[in-house]
Amino acid sequence: MVEAEPVSSLYAHVPFCAQKCGYCAFYSEPPSGELMGRYVKALIGELELAAADLRPQTVFFGGGTPTLLDLPQWEQILNAMERLGLLGAAEWTVECNPASLSLDKARLLRSAGVNRVSMGVQSLDQALLERLGRIHSRAMVFNSFDLLRQAGFENVNLDLMFAIPGQTLEVWRQTLKEAVAMGSEHLSSYEVTYEEDTPLYRQLQAGRFALDEDLACAMHEELIARAADAGFERYEIANFARRSLACQHNINYWRAGSFRGVGPGATSYVRGARTRNCSNTRLYCDRIEAGKPPVESREELAPLARAGEAAAFGLRMVAGWPFDEFQRRTGYDLRGEWAADMGRLVRQGWGRLSPDRFQLTRAGLRFADAAAQWFLR
Repeated sequence: MVEAEPVSSLYAHVPFCAQKCGYCAFYSEPPSGELMGRYVKALIGELELAAADLRPQTVFFGGGTPTLLDLPQWEQILNAMERLGLLGAAEWTVECNPASLSLDKARLLRSAGVNRVSMGVQSLDQALLERLGRIHSRAMVFNSFDLLRQAGFENVNLDLMFAIPGQTLEVWRQTLKEAVAMGSEHLSSYEVTYEEDTPLYRQLQAGRFALDEDLACAMHEELIARAADAGFERYEIANFARRSLACQHNINYWRAGSFRGVGPGATSYVRGARTRNCSNTRLYCDRIEAGKPPVESREELAPLARAGEAAAFGLRMVAGWPFDEFQRRTGYDLRGEWAADMGRLVRQGWGRLSPDRFQLTRAGLRFADAAAQWFLR
């Protein structure tokens, strides 16, 4: 359905990484002082272009590694956001790497209104961190968590990975035990995926290790059990929160809401049109400096295709899709166009149909990507 009000969700992509991780297929660049300076000015330029159509209630700075930006660069961005009326979001997340966080940086972000940090931990086993190509040590994780608490952050996410090559169930249990003991408000945990053109994918293709689906399932069950024991509520396939501190920015994605993305490689979805910025930081800067939009592609989805995407993404939520909310957001009745697909999932034991909603079962959530394919149109 067409939305007339300004976009309430803003994503900013910071493309710089000190080192490319072995599993990562996202666009990123090695840091350099000259390019990072140009990037900051260009990002501010794009924010100036977008500000009139933005009233951010959620903001998310992701990457890459946003905390690679230094204090003066962050000050430039934050001052520009204040000037453009983009501060004051109810939820403002910044991703951080434990190796690139300082107390001064954490305090600056907190004072500007950032109230949530997502820390890329991945593992608390030193050998596995090295296996993944992470630049931080396990000691840095605990130190950075303490710095965030000192700076006043009361909503911290720890991001973990499981089914890492060489990871045993016992090692995973120990990581979960230590992560839970830290007392964060949020936990995200994803199974390793093998994207083409990544070192891990090439190692898999070369036979340097084999996939073990049974072990991955056992790790997934261990995650669900340990998170529940620690008082986390699972609200999405891979996300768990305490005290109702679910990530509202990501929920907006899963509920097919509009969002504006800025920065190289960032995607926007506004009023049914999907655009993507060029995935090249120098070209991005060139275009902004020349007064040109950095968009490299645009796709306008038909209403049924938009609704199908909404149906598919919404199945990631443990609560599934309430029928009235789906119809309000898309203009379609899930029980009409998708009745056969829901029935198929119910018969397979992956879906649960209630009078007010459709949702995946615990087994269905394990294979939600496969289930979602049936709902696309």
